[in-house]
Amino acid sequence: MIRSRWIQLLLGLVCMVVISSPQYVWTLFTQPMMGSLDASLAQIQITFSLLIVIQTFLSPCQGFLIDKFGPRALLSLGGALTGLSWVLAARVSALAHLYLTYGLLGGIGTGIVYIGVIGHMVQWFPDRRGFATGIVAAGYGMGAILTTFPISETLKDAGHEQALARYGLIFMVAGVIAAQGLRAPIRNSRFATLDGRQANASDPGASFTPSQMLRTPIFWLMFVMMTMMSTAGLMVTSQIAAFTRDFGMANALVFGLPLLPLALSIDRITNGLTRPFFGWLSDHIGRESTMMIAFTLEGTAMTLWLFTRSNPALFVLMSGVVLFGWGEIFSLFPSTLTDTYGIRHATTNYGFLYMAQGVGSVLGGPVAALVHDRFNSWMPVFAIIIAMNFATALLAGAVLKPMRRRWLATQAVSDKKLGLFAAFPR
Repeated sequence: MIRSRWIQLLLGLVCMVVISSPQYVWTLFTQPMMGSLDASLAQIQITFSLLIVIQTFLSPCQGFLIDKFGPRALLSLGGALTGLSWVLAARVSALAHLYLTYGLLGGIGTGIVYIGVIGHMVQWFPDRRGFATGIVAAGYGMGAILTTFPISETLKDAGHEQALARYGLIFMVAGVIAAQGLRAPIRNSRFATLDGRQANASDPGASFTPSQMLRTPIFWLMFVMMTMMSTAGLMVTSQIAAFTRDFGMANALVFGLPLLPLALSIDRITNGLTRPFFGWLSDHIGRESTMMIAFTLEGTAMTLWLFTRSNPALFVLMSGVVLFGWGEIFSLFPSTLTDTYGIRHATTNYGFLYMAQGVGSVLGGPVAALVHDRFNSWMPVFAIIIAMNFATALLAGAVLKPMRRRWLATQAVSDKKLGLFAAFPR
């Protein structure tokens, strides 16, 4: 029963929910941390960048270890480290300690779980790769909805130290328990899934190693695209509390609820729903066509968000639309990468692409804060982010799509030749 791929999908989803809060409720901690550590916003946001950089830049190594030793032990470790990072961060008294606990240790823990679960799903679901990665990625984008309001209330009632310690213990226990049921799939035919359905027709016949993949221009184009899209989304998730205050809505109420926790909760819903939705859509209409739709949607939503920023209700609504246009990158990019380079090294290969998220965290975190400080305005930051969205949509349709079409056609010809040589040996 535990080897049912649907049970594996459920367990992977739980693991992702556990590690979602360090990224997606971070913005609630920036103001109290600035006060307790006597630090600027740019200094505090280095913590967020460290979390994402460590999470992403160690992922190739973590992916290799998971491919080699299996998911259960390593994901148990990742869940434990994620919770421990919050427990230790509750006791910090200096910026360096915050960087080491919430940033470094949290990045290692969340990185192990994230890359492990995504790699796990692309192996269990070769026929529904976009949908499966979208479901577990939704757990990462949506899971923090369970903690946003409770953490916000704990911050007001007991302070950030209690919030970090209390929820860190919960993350630790839940993450370790969920990881115990994870199992690597039984190796069957490369063209069939465990229940015998046809695998994705876009799969290349061969699986490419990381060193082979890194020598191809398609990978680097995808890396640039994912960097730009990560910058856009991570700017919003890390800075929304700051620009909400600057736009004069820190104390605004919407439907009787405080604006910021409400916006964050809606963002978590839309950021979660977008991942399986656009993953499913990409399984049917193609990866690049789906990218064009989603990235254009985000660019348009960011523009409308900027123009409606003085209306609290519209501000909350548009924040949700922006995150709906962003979160699907975590289903579209791993699916596209595995379609292109095969399944055997899928976890390690995606680890290299996922490093783009780390670059985006630096650009969307402290660099965006510095641009704001330089101009004393969020307008230049929004202008850059909007331009990145439309540019990435253009690259998906005009450049990536024809490049991948030629690549897959070349691989199909190579597979056919290999088949002929095998059938008629010399």
